[in-house]
Amino acid sequence: MSVTNNNNYQGGKTYGRLKSQQSEALDEINQRYLHDDEYKGDGFEDLPERLESYKEQFMEFDEDNSGDIDIMELKRMMEKLGQAKTHLELKKMIAEVDTTNSGTIHYNEFVEMMLGSKSSVLKLILMFEKKAKESQQPVGIPPPRDLSSLP
Repeated sequence: MSVTNNNNYQGGKTYGRLKSQQSEALDEINQRYLHDDEYKGDGFEDLPERLESYKEQFMEFDEDNSGDIDIMELKRMMEKLGQAKTHLELKKMIAEVDTTNSGTIHYNEFVEMMLGSKSSVLKLILMFEKKAKESQQPVGIPPPRDLSSLP
């Protein structure tokens, strides 16, 4: 992926353009998966929604917008998910997914991991986190509150 990275993150417009470029590049990769015959048929009926979800997850954890998740970004991601890991565990998690031996997780590798049948530690953690977020959503109208009920 060729996302321009000039390390000038000042200003919301510049950062917004950078995120927009990254999003467009990831959308192009997603289109390849949507047109790939390997991902048509059983188990892939909701492929467009899944790819959009994976793109959002990847963009959230790719903090420097490099197009790769490196070991420090993976460390912060695991900490955010409440699953702090040692340096060695993080290296093993990357090695499970990294097919190019770059030491990072590229978006293609991330999608292959999430869509593939092989269970990696990272995939399991992300799947459980997604299920936990879904179950925490309140349903219905919020109860009425008054000032005395506030902390």
